[in-house]
Amino acid sequence: MKQTIPHPLVALVPVVVLIGFLAVVIALFGSDSLSGGSQVALLMGMAVCVSISMGFYRVSWRVFEAQIKKTLGEVSITLLILLCVGMLAGSWMVSGIVPTLIYYGVQVMSPQFFLVSSCVICALVSLLSGSSWTTIATIGVALLGIGHALGASEAWTAGAIISGAYFGDKMSPLSDTTILASSATGTDLFTHIRYMTLTTVPTFLITITIFFITGLGNATSAELHVAEYTEGLSRTFNISLWTLLVPLLTGVLIARRVPSLIVLFASSIMAGIVALLLQPHILTEIATGVRQTFDCQLLSVNLTRGLAMTYYGATGVDTGNASLNELVSTGGMAGMLNTIWLILCAMCFGAAMVASGMIESLTQVILRWVKSRVSLVGSTVGTGIFLNITTGDQFISIVLAADMYKEVYREQGYESRLLSRTCEDAATVTSVLVPWNTCGMTQSTVLGVSTLTYLPYCFFNLLSPLMSILVAAVGWRIYRKQQTSDKYDENKSEK
Repeated sequence: MKQTIPHPLVALVPVVVLIGFLAVVIALFGSDSLSGGSQVALLMGMAVCVSISMGFYRVSWRVFEAQIKKTLGEVSITLLILLCVGMLAGSWMVSGIVPTLIYYGVQVMSPQFFLVSSCVICALVSLLSGSSWTTIATIGVALLGIGHALGASEAWTAGAIISGAYFGDKMSPLSDTTILASSATGTDLFTHIRYMTLTTVPTFLITITIFFITGLGNATSAELHVAEYTEGLSRTFNISLWTLLVPLLTGVLIARRVPSLIVLFASSIMAGIVALLLQPHILTEIATGVRQTFDCQLLSVNLTRGLAMTYYGATGVDTGNASLNELVSTGGMAGMLNTIWLILCAMCFGAAMVASGMIESLTQVILRWVKSRVSLVGSTVGTGIFLNITTGDQFISIVLAADMYKEVYREQGYESRLLSRTCEDAATVTSVLVPWNTCGMTQSTVLGVSTLTYLPYCFFNLLSPLMSILVAAVGWRIYRKQQTSDKYDENKSEK
């Protein structure tokens, strides 16, 4: 017997319940809502969905169980990737790779180019760390202080910092949102990243051009914060250009299209070797809490213990500068567990919505007015922004948008990478523009600048959704699968 599809208004009930629970969670816990509250809210939304379906539509629990198993099986590799991302983030920091890039990056600062430099530096740090939050809370705060010393508007400075940080976060293979968007849509991670360059790079170029032109009017100078950073980094790490061999070799692996899990693991191992060779004092400090380099009897044990802790646990290094300490601290694989927990709960909610037929019900409503490629991408963008406003969290927005549109894109013959890119162009970057979103609340608190104050100057975040729609309208490298004898021809671009 064919399963009855719920009415769209009924299908909205679990979503409304989820939004209500998230509102309570965010009000109670703020930016800490990702540490458990949001996960519980997702499970409550799932419970409502299952209850309605089993109680009123006679959907068997076996149907839900089968869909949950299928969905979680599809993201199993993603969870392993997230653990490897934790390894990579820790090893790249402790080995001196990220500190070396920061050391040379901050030295390009000059008054006239302050805004554009801030944007580029934050983009670089976020690209390497995979975290816009860490970038903004550390080097972003320092750059805001430099901006005050230069007499720059804090709104403009905050806009440059956030624009750069979210560019790096969006394009980094270490970013949890990037991994989530690719996995939720069934797209290979590096295929997803490469495809995003078509909309993200032009948007970023426009953004830095705006900051470059605006910054030319600033003729004052103040470099004390830059000196504090460079001195702290050089005092703590062995700054060496040799460390950059690891990112170079990682880039080669990516260019050769080696599977992302292998790339991340191999890069972590290479970074670990560099840490043993160049930063043994850091590893012993992590292992013992004391910086020891000449205790021959315990040196090998401490190095091994320190490297293992770098891979799997939270680590901290004392640089003598509080904000710099925050920047060089890492969470390892353990730091990814909240994200993994959130993904598991979000996927369970999405699986329940699929098994109940509620996603199909909502999708049918959308399909009634999706008449072209532009309207499809535009509706995805609008949905991503709407979910950021209503759910208050970018992770949930990405998962829900992917679940709602996955079958629509497939039926329309579009590749999954178009959906994954559109989700990022909308849900990832606009989250920081919503005052009650976890991203908006966090960044406004960290920077001390209200969301509505910096919003008009976050050019990258504002332009990304528009660029996504524009590229869809032009049809630039948007391919459609033409079905012939049960095979798809991917070589023809839709015109």
